[in-house]
Amino acid sequence: MTSQVSSPAEQADETVVGEQRKAAGTKDVRRLDRVIIRFAGDSGDGMQLTGDRFTSETASFGNDLSTLPNFPAEIRAPAGTLPGVSSFQLHFADHDILTPGDAPNVLVAMNPAALKANIGDLPRGAEVIVNTDEFTKRAMQKVGYETSPLEDGSLDGYQIHPVPLTTLTVEALKEFDLTRKEAERSKNMFALGLLSWMYHRPTEGTERFLKSKFAKKPDIAAANIAAFRAGWNFGETTEDFAVSYEVAPAATAFPPGVYRNISGNLALSYGLIAASQQADLPLYLGSYPITPASDILHELSKHKNFGVRTFQAEDEIAGIGAALGAAFGGSLAVTTTSGPGVALKSETIGLAVSLELPLLIVDIQRGGPSTGLPTKTEQADLLQAMFGRNGEAPVPVVAPRTPADCFDAALEAARIALTYRTPVFLLSDGYLANGSEPWRIPDLEELPDLRVRFAQGPNHTLDDGTEVFWPYKRDPQTLARPWAIPGTPGLEHRIGGIEKEDGTGNISYAPANHDFMVRTRQAKVDGIEVPDLDVDDPDEARTLVLGWGSTYGPITAAVRRLRRAGESIAQAHLRHLNPFPKNLGTVLGRYDKVVIPEMNLGQLATLIRAKYLVDAHSYNQVNGMPFKAEQLAAALKEAIDG
Repeated sequence: MTSQVSSPAEQADETVVGEQRKAAGTKDVRRLDRVIIRFAGDSGDGMQLTGDRFTSETASFGNDLSTLPNFPAEIRAPAGTLPGVSSFQLHFADHDILTPGDAPNVLVAMNPAALKANIGDLPRGAEVIVNTDEFTKRAMQKVGYETSPLEDGSLDGYQIHPVPLTTLTVEALKEFDLTRKEAERSKNMFALGLLSWMYHRPTEGTERFLKSKFAKKPDIAAANIAAFRAGWNFGETTEDFAVSYEVAPAATAFPPGVYRNISGNLALSYGLIAASQQADLPLYLGSYPITPASDILHELSKHKNFGVRTFQAEDEIAGIGAALGAAFGGSLAVTTTSGPGVALKSETIGLAVSLELPLLIVDIQRGGPSTGLPTKTEQADLLQAMFGRNGEAPVPVVAPRTPADCFDAALEAARIALTYRTPVFLLSDGYLANGSEPWRIPDLEELPDLRVRFAQGPNHTLDDGTEVFWPYKRDPQTLARPWAIPGTPGLEHRIGGIEKEDGTGNISYAPANHDFMVRTRQAKVDGIEVPDLDVDDPDEARTLVLGWGSTYGPITAAVRRLRRAGESIAQAHLRHLNPFPKNLGTVLGRYDKVVIPEMNLGQLATLIRAKYLVDAHSYNQVNGMPFKAEQLAAALKEAIDG
């Protein structure tokens, strides 16, 4: 299937290795360097589970991979309709990759809606596996097909594999005491078995998973395993699939170590737990469920053995209020949410700025405004994180760039919060949260030491020689105030939202004091030590592409394409958005053109223009989906030539 290889160079790399198998009466096996598969069906067809299982086996096989789950916001969207289509895209390769891929080489379409919603993304020659049982007249009319696309020639440019998935699944499970409807639910496992055969994926892990998932329903477990095996055997015996494919492990893509597949939200959860352990502090999460951040609450609630306490509050305001109270009490405090929740939490974030307590605000960004696009991705909360509070209330902002990087970003956000006694924004997004990639599990000695020293006694001497505790007497290096645990003898002090007097923390309305405190809080954030910005510029380019957050993968893939084509372009990616790295101004000044791709209408570009007076060019997309590498490469080529 040469359609799975996207360039002549990749086609040249494809090798037919099945002559001996052919001589023995078995099918040919072709070796590919990468494949992009998309599973698509109704939101009740189990496409996310199917994709997740295929991904897990691919990770265990040793391929590099990147995924893109895409599903409706409704719990059960209307069956058979275009808005109800759920899909899962997986890109896996024998080399280092960065994105879920621009265009699928293989589409598994479980019904007419899935076919119509996704066929436009496929290149000519791609393979399409279609569940023919669902192509009834009524189902096709529901999505606007007047004639069957399987018969009217509209799909002649593709390699179509018509498979009666539902019928084959029901037939495979006839020995089980299941109703037809119950048996039909296993058709996703039949499809998974077929694709596992096509691409030589391991099967043992999926069978173990099914036994565990349905441990209390062994008959259902056995039925799903039988459907999975039937799909595998169908691929092996049917004449419609004459070739299977191998994608070798990405042996040279990873540094030595132990790896696992991980999603962004899971990596972020583990990063928070690691931070609490490295700080020797209990972890407290005050949260209200919201897509796409809820998985963090679900995951952290499983880890009480690590001193994690999770509180599902009645609303967003209560969630952050409880977290801020936990910070006052000496915990590593976290609140998780998405954009609408940040708006509700803004007053308490301002209170945290005033109290100068460490608090992590994890914002898994999604499409807005208001409830917007709950299951789609966007980067449109940057200015809200920077300025979305009354008064001068500066908050540091940290953004991970890949799913696995969410682990390190959580540790970095905790370092800043604990060292500088400040709330910190951690800006992930739905693309990172739900996507996955291989992650090297770090050794404990690689993790930073985040231990803090609580105030133990008086820290100031009055003119009369009396030793007292001043809650706002600052560390001369970090400008952080002392962290005093409530109930510590001699450290009683007043806190609240009204402006404090420098040092004593007493209520003060003095104009000069307020001016001083505002400037001091700003200076504390401005003085946070962050690493200099690294620039990837092997050819002394004249054009720089600058990104932040989840645009890292598409930008880097686009830059690689341009460089392979002989173009000269530099790349830099920001993790710290407040404060910016100290060398950012110098970096920007080295280039004639600066292009900033963002999944918003130009929020980072606005900040860059304002602070550095650089005529940064925005390239923006707000359609709820991540950038495609080809799309970015074309835009950057235009910038280079313009």
